Amino acid sequence: MILNFELPQDLRNLIELADGEEIYYTLPIDIDEHSIYTRDSFLVVTNRTIDVIMHGKIEKKLAIADCKNAKAHAHVGQGLLTVDHNGTLTLIARYTHGHMARYAYIARGINILASGRSEHVESNEYEAACPKCGRAIPGTARCPHCSGENRFFGTLKRLAKPYIPQFLGIAVLMVLASVTTLVNPVIQRHLVDNVLLDENPSKSAAFLCLGGIFAMSVGIVFVNVAKSFYSTKLGARISNDMRKSLFDKLQAAPLSYINDRRPGELLNRVVQDTRVIREFMENSFCNLVTVAFIFVCDVIFMLSINVKLALMAFIPAPLVVVLIMLFRKNIHRRFHLQWHKNDDISSNLQDVISGMRVVKSYGNEKEESEKFLRFSNEYCRVQIRNECFWAVFNPMLNFLMGAGIFIVVYFGGSNVLAGEMTTGELIQFMTYTQLLYMYLNWMTNLPRQLTSLISSLERIDDILAFDRIPDHENGVVGEIRGQVDFEKATFGYRSYKPVLEGIELHVRPGEKIGIVGPSGAGKSTLINLLMGLYEADDGLLLVDGKDIRTLDRKSFHSQLGVVLQETFLFSGTILENIRFARPDATYEEVIEAAKTANAHDFICRTPGGYDTYVGEKGYNLSGGERQRIAIARAVLAKPSLLILDEATASLDTESEYLVQNALSKLTKGKTTFAIAHRLSTLKDCDRLIVIDGHTIKEVGSHEELIAAKGLYYELLTAQLQMQKGS
Repeated sequence: MILNFELPQDLRNLIELADGEEIYYTLPIDIDEHSIYTRDSFLVVTNRTIDVIMHGKIEKKLAIADCKNAKAHAHVGQGLLTVDHNGTLTLIARYTHGHMARYAYIARGINILASGRSEHVESNEYEAACPKCGRAIPGTARCPHCSGENRFFGTLKRLAKPYIPQFLGIAVLMVLASVTTLVNPVIQRHLVDNVLLDENPSKSAAFLCLGGIFAMSVGIVFVNVAKSFYSTKLGARISNDMRKSLFDKLQAAPLSYINDRRPGELLNRVVQDTRVIREFMENSFCNLVTVAFIFVCDVIFMLSINVKLALMAFIPAPLVVVLIMLFRKNIHRRFHLQWHKNDDISSNLQDVISGMRVVKSYGNEKEESEKFLRFSNEYCRVQIRNECFWAVFNPMLNFLMGAGIFIVVYFGGSNVLAGEMTTGELIQFMTYTQLLYMYLNWMTNLPRQLTSLISSLERIDDILAFDRIPDHENGVVGEIRGQVDFEKATFGYRSYKPVLEGIELHVRPGEKIGIVGPSGAGKSTLINLLMGLYEADDGLLLVDGKDIRTLDRKSFHSQLGVVLQETFLFSGTILENIRFARPDATYEEVIEAAKTANAHDFICRTPGGYDTYVGEKGYNLSGGERQRIAIARAVLAKPSLLILDEATASLDTESEYLVQNALSKLTKGKTTFAIAHRLSTLKDCDRLIVIDGHTIKEVGSHEELIAAKGLYYELLTAQLQMQKGS
């Protein structure tokens, strides 16, 4: 999301920047105090001042040092940005709902600057609409209309660069196919004029010409087969390489990037968009150079035979080209929308299939069927509209092209009767005219195929162009000790809306930390930061004294043991799911980890033992069984840092007792962060931290926090009363 709009030069001149002062944020102010749309109005935030430009003049200029508590308020029909300026609540700007999220980010940015820090607030959110043209942006980072063809060709050039030798080889085959196609009419003309219509026709000459025509025809077949074969092979290779690159990119991308996109949309980009590229290579690219080469040579040959007749034959061609150019962007927009509607269907289908148990549990099959039908009907409506458009557009082009052949037959026949052309020349000219319009007809379908290609490349490039989190070679390479330090760490899933703010926590190696607090306080968010799934917006998170962002991720994550609140098992066997933590683990090590997690006995009772298939997300197992397999997976990792998010929540009393004993052995000497709603399970923690109101409210041992009679005491008392009542 753009937080620094381009400021017109005349307005930029109004901002008098001092030495060391720079512009941080620039946003339009699109309505005034009378709720009337404005022009030449901007909010400009530098590292020292807040400047409000209204109607081309500076209306307010406030020093950042005198401001605090900036807030973006949402009201009916408009939003308001306010700050506390020297103890007075001051209205800074009014704006429409289209800029609501931007101003929330800016409010956060002003507060950071007012606190004396200099970090920029950044947003990775998609723009809902293009800031230049105002058109809706269909799920990509850039506007398809404003990005232009230069970006498409740049993307195409970059993606095709590794395959240039193969492209050149196929291009040579296409040129050969063009030459053989163009030579055939020349032989036909010679056969008719110099052999068949000769006063003393020669059989040998006739057979020689026929042999030449046959040889050229066979050559065309072989060359076409070769170029189709290699084009198909290259298309399959490019598609496969792109699928791999997309999958690797998605795995490397932060969770915030994945969560902002629908599962069906990402699935379509990896599967369907790469398929479109393969199909374009198979069906279109293999003929592209051939068509272009023959088209140009065709025009030259026709002009060399009969200029007047050639010009008459060309009359419909400009009309065809003009029609294609006029409707090109319309076609692009139509089929881009069709892809977007297809994403809606895929995402809805993905959600329903993944949540089928919930759907059936609540008896909502009918409602979900109706919802899917709405998406399907919308896609069908767009598809029918597009196909109807093409059903009218394409025959209209074919009619114009057919008119060109009719002109050649009529006027060319008249020239032969008048002795101005030979019969062979007319046959040659007609063949070239047929080739011209045959390939022109092929080119009329090209905009549709190019539209699909452009849309798919835009969606693929949207993922590939995303900056990957860098792996650092000089990070952790050995065993980590487990010292963890949060230094004024602040994080929000939207950076303008912090979930955790100013977290200050220092954990010694081998210390066991219990994390408690009300639901939604940020407990799971804290361990998400520790696992490196998200990065702090402000402040630092250090592991063994090193910024977690600079660590080698593979090495760091290989030393993490994680049991999350939402147990997830992959579709596969029990053995494969436990080995996920260490694919190279021996069978004996897997069994030992399962015994530690109290999972070995129930695994042995299953029909396939460790080779039992767990089903989609492990639903062939009970919740407690899934949890114990997840614990075995964490045990197998032999972690230096252990993270437990309600690790025993799904276990019965007996299993919980056994697993707690196993976890006590596992956590000995290892830095452990444990979240639990049953506070009694955290009594043996070295320290407890209580999170509430986006920050740490209390820190201490179980006994110390009870003696303090603060929030922890209230939570524990309420829980004990509930247990007595039950």
